[in-house]
Amino acid sequence: MPLNIKAFEQAMVLRHRRHHMRKVKAAIFMWLCRGALALALLLLVALLTDLMWRGAQGFRSAQITLNIAPAAQASGLEMLREAVKKEFPETEDRLARTEFLQLLSIVSAHEVAEAAKNTKVPLRVRLVASDKVQRYMGMDEKERSAELANMHLSERQHRWLEALIKREQLQTYWNWHFLTAGDSREPELAGMGASIVGSLWTLLVCLALAFPLGVGTAVYLEEFRPRGIWVEWVEVNINNLAAVPSIIFGLLGLSVLLNLAGLPRSSSLVGGLTLAMIILPTIIIATRTALRAVPLAIRDAARALGATELQTLVHHTLPLSLPGIMTGTILGVARAIGETAPLLMIGMVAFIADVPRDALDPTTVMPVQIYLWASSPEAGFVEKTAAAIMVLLVMLTLLNALAIYWRKKFEIRW
Repeated sequence: MPLNIKAFEQAMVLRHRRHHMRKVKAAIFMWLCRGALALALLLLVALLTDLMWRGAQGFRSAQITLNIAPAAQASGLEMLREAVKKEFPETEDRLARTEFLQLLSIVSAHEVAEAAKNTKVPLRVRLVASDKVQRYMGMDEKERSAELANMHLSERQHRWLEALIKREQLQTYWNWHFLTAGDSREPELAGMGASIVGSLWTLLVCLALAFPLGVGTAVYLEEFRPRGIWVEWVEVNINNLAAVPSIIFGLLGLSVLLNLAGLPRSSSLVGGLTLAMIILPTIIIATRTALRAVPLAIRDAARALGATELQTLVHHTLPLSLPGIMTGTILGVARAIGETAPLLMIGMVAFIADVPRDALDPTTVMPVQIYLWASSPEAGFVEKTAAAIMVLLVMLTLLNALAIYWRKKFEIRW
């Protein structure tokens, strides 16, 4: 059959065009993927930058240092007023003195009285400034002059603050109070100590119940229970529970744990039990997956040497599946620490000013604390909310890093 040169050339050109179009489509797809990755990183950087910009002030505390002369018969407020008059003689006017005292925290008088108790020599007392001054110290000189009206500061208060800054009596310090104290109605005094401790108690209760129960259930279903309709029915329900919205578990905790069992409301015990129900399906699924990853040859070798089923499980199967079990558990805990809706249902939205001492004390957790501060009308809580989100993100990052460490440390390649 004679070769048609023209048809052959047309076929080669068409093939070349198709090959070129495939390369163009592949390049376009690659650049779209790179663009999606770049956009995701850009959004992440923008989010973290905004959080750090807003939250940095939450970790700083503006404090005013005054010289206090203790007086036996005077109250803390009276001693504070006398100290103000010595620093600024123009505050002899009662209105001006009141205007200056508004720059201080509401507990300043109490702090002065405690510091001056049983002391006869003049003291230098450092008092926490109000949220207005906190925001004032977070600005440069131009911003301070331009934002006086928005901060509800008068020109006279502006002069006083600048004078204190020049005298080095108004400075910012690292705010340890934010990480150790409980909540407060005043932004400058609010802290995350109660919510951090409450979160730790809640996670401790959650792990104490969910980990042994989840691992035990998975071991029974995977290693000891023969396959059948009942096991398949349980598997389907476990998978369905993993997809149930968390607020449903909150309603379950409200009806069973609070109303039926009568457990303490807003306690870490109830919160931990509720979160345990949420992460239990995740632990079961992760544990079963880790157990299935162990080769059957290891089980057969152990049985051939005379080991019982229990000895095979304890000495061989469980240790080899431990990385997957721990990884699934930690990721489940990372999900639990960020839950808010189920804890709102069981009353952990209460105002908690004291750090809880045990799992039965009323408390709150970090996501709920962030929700409360974000819904507060005071402008000072904006920085506190951003700072609290940063603390929560650090804890989540540490949990995920711990999961990666456990997997890398105990991972065995077959």
